[in-house]
Amino acid sequence: MTIAPFRPGVGAPPVQTLPPGRWHGRIWVSDEPLARPERYLSCVAEYDRSGLWPVLIPHDQRFAARGEDWLDDRGRLAPAGHRVAAADPEAVLARWWDTSCCDGACLRPFGTRFPGLAKRSHRRSDPLAEAGNTGSILAARAPHRLGLVQAERPADVPALIGWTGMIKSTDQVAELSAVLRSWEDRFGATLVTLGFDAVELSVSAPPKTHARALTVAAEHRAFSLPTYLAQPGNLREYAATLVQSRRWRFSWA
Repeated sequence: MTIAPFRPGVGAPPVQTLPPGRWHGRIWVSDEPLARPERYLSCVAEYDRSGLWPVLIPHDQRFAARGEDWLDDRGRLAPAGHRVAAADPEAVLARWWDTSCCDGACLRPFGTRFPGLAKRSHRRSDPLAEAGNTGSILAARAPHRLGLVQAERPADVPALIGWTGMIKSTDQVAELSAVLRSWEDRFGATLVTLGFDAVELSVSAPPKTHARALTVAAEHRAFSLPTYLAQPGNLREYAATLVQSRRWRFSWA
């Protein structure tokens, strides 16, 4: 495959040749794991021209052991990219704020009402450059196939392809992408890895203080309760792990 421009009005010639691969619905995926991790960085560098956002598809032994590929052998939701802009990320997270876990002690210092969105962090580095570097490092550490999705912004990828990774918690993939958009805007949090039931984000402007991280932790808890519950400790201790953290990973396994 050769990356050619998708953005309206872009008339440049094809800019990069990719390894063998094919389309799985609305996502193109390489047949084999990336042999050259730097290809991910190259695809990020070409994103402004190509309109194709690269995501890393991790090896998943749960499917490989049966000769399956979740991209083909598990269902998809209807593409919902057109509904992302209509979703209010704060209202979405408030609705996903689960208060049934205990008598309220587990929500401290907050309560049964979602505390709202954290303030925007001051950005010191380019989010896409950060994502390119992070993705190249991840691809060098473990086998990942390369995925490409035509998208106006990385956050829209799950909605555009009808991703079902969060289906145990919600089937509203447009709302999930709306939250990712908000994190892109406020923290430079950019989608890098897309698995069957997990995502990983590169974060160029993470919270710098524990106080700011507490509200971010509340957002994380609402976004993916299974991820939060898999961590030891309470909300304050979880928040401590987010201070200056440049990678956020969420799983609905």
